[in-house]
Amino acid sequence: MLRALMLAPCMALCLAVPTLAQEVADIAPRDGWVVERTAKTFDTLVDDLRAAAKPAGLAVVTMAGPTGAAAARGIEIPGNRVIGLYNNDFAVRVLRLSTAAMIEAPIRIYVTENADGTASFSYVPPSVVFAPYMDEAPGLAAIAAELDAAFAAVADAAR
Repeated sequence: MLRALMLAPCMALCLAVPTLAQEVADIAPRDGWVVERTAKTFDTLVDDLRAAAKPAGLAVVTMAGPTGAAAARGIEIPGNRVIGLYNNDFAVRVLRLSTAAMIEAPIRIYVTENADGTASFSYVPPSVVFAPYMDEAPGLAAIAAELDAAFAAVADAAR
């Protein structure tokens, strides 16, 4: 009985203490992806990528990441954000060629914080994203090439 009485406060204390930082590996190069490590901080890189979208003819249409929600639960993880880029012109043109291909919109850039405090960005080039649909809609190749150039422009401006 005494042991149970002593154990209850210890359990409560353990549950009340936030979880320590969780180990997360830095993003590594992957086949078919553009992965670039920068000297920028996570927040600066996110801001720079967002700012680079409009001059490249794209809009930020989605943003999501687990970092804030994890922090609210007492879990510390490195910065992690997915930014969806697209625009209505591309959406209409793709939809005219392939209804199925629109599942790939928006095309995403993934921003991750590295262990040393710098950040990386990565994305699958639009030509790779749309490759599975090109047999049914060969015109997608031209749109994907335009999007490849737009994503390269975003990457160049954000470096």
